[in-house]
Amino acid sequence: MTAPQPTGEGAAADYPAAGTANYALMLLLLAYILSFIDRNVMAVLIGPIRADFAISDFQYSLLHGFAFSMFYIVMGLPIARLADRHSRKWIITSGLVAWSVMTCLCGAARSFGGLFLARVGVGVGEATLSPSAYSMLGDLFPREKLARALAVYSLGITLGGGLAYVVGGAVYAWFAQSGPVTLPLLGEMRPWQMTFIAVGAPGLLLAVLLGFLPEPARRGGAVAVAGSAVVEPSTPELGAIFRHLRAHARGYLAPIGAASVLSILGYGTMAWYPEFLMRSFAMPRAEAGSQFGLMFLIAGSLGALAGGWSVEPLRRRGYADAPLRIVLLVAALWMVPAIAGPLSTTPEQAIWWAAPIVFFLNAHFGVGVAAVQFMTPNRMRAQVSALMLFFTNLFGLAFGPSAVAMLTDFLFGNDLDLRYALALLPVLVGPLAIALVLQGLSGYRQAISEEMQKQA
Repeated sequence: MTAPQPTGEGAAADYPAAGTANYALMLLLLAYILSFIDRNVMAVLIGPIRADFAISDFQYSLLHGFAFSMFYIVMGLPIARLADRHSRKWIITSGLVAWSVMTCLCGAARSFGGLFLARVGVGVGEATLSPSAYSMLGDLFPREKLARALAVYSLGITLGGGLAYVVGGAVYAWFAQSGPVTLPLLGEMRPWQMTFIAVGAPGLLLAVLLGFLPEPARRGGAVAVAGSAVVEPSTPELGAIFRHLRAHARGYLAPIGAASVLSILGYGTMAWYPEFLMRSFAMPRAEAGSQFGLMFLIAGSLGALAGGWSVEPLRRRGYADAPLRIVLLVAALWMVPAIAGPLSTTPEQAIWWAAPIVFFLNAHFGVGVAAVQFMTPNRMRAQVSALMLFFTNLFGLAFGPSAVAMLTDFLFGNDLDLRYALALLPVLVGPLAIALVLQGLSGYRQAISEEMQKQA
């Protein structure tokens, strides 16, 4: 009997047609956009929720942040292991139904505890999306197109994040002007409750389309037995994954470590920049939110696309470590506007500096994810991607906004010195991100070389 021989990434099966792959990408992007709308819409409902439940700012922060983020972070790892074993399409579809239903149940909540549990459900449901989507995209697009596909997918952050404010505010205003709404079994609904239901319901329609999406064949590790059918290997045990990560520790530390450190700067800036506009220039709250949100939608989307579109030209010029070089460049260039913006002397300057800040904020993450995908065997991709998301969300969601607040309260000691805290943060984290990338360039190139040899 002839021994099984590994086949190359393109030998097991051709990649799906461009139309099929792009259609799948668009559905995944829509799911990502909805996920950010559903998780962030609470930001425009602070006042009415606090008034109805008679809760403090701190209690509200538990609903908005802790209830969602901590369970979202923790559940991503076991769900990703399922994604490396089972159908990623059905995992995403099930998660989409779950978080859409839980978003609607946020509107049905009649108490702080009920809303807290519903927010936990939103986080658990959304934890199914990105690790599974990253793995699917790696099987839908060949290596030379993957970075761009991931950049398009990452537009969900900017589009969904911006639309959460725009759509959420508009929907709330519409229900507030339309008068009381009474629903069967639920009774009379407040405008903020109807807002949750309105933004959660579209996910159920998208789930139908995702259910009909074909699951792409897994690549980069299939085995052809005696020239007959292709047999896919089983999912690696956790020990094998840890051994792979340890063998290429410096290579993985570069994209994962840099993304985690830069997420502190990103989440910190996003959380406090509009507040800086209000405190330093007495800009009205609605104006600060809308102007910064507009910059987020436009400049952020351009940044995400620019980062992804820059990888392949560098790779064609012989730079195997192209994704890391782009992350390195972004980290260095980002520091300039991130320092200058908060130190602006007029509100007009601060708003215009927000454009490059948000551009670079969104330019690095999709590229970092692509770097991890390139060096990871197929059957480990969802789990390693979940590990990356675990650290970036842990540092960013849990520590980014608090880092700015700590500098303001404990170093400067004055609310009006928020601008100096924002300007100091990039000085602290930017050089660390650069150092993490530099230490891992050679290790990353070695890991890429070994992975390419396995697929040859």
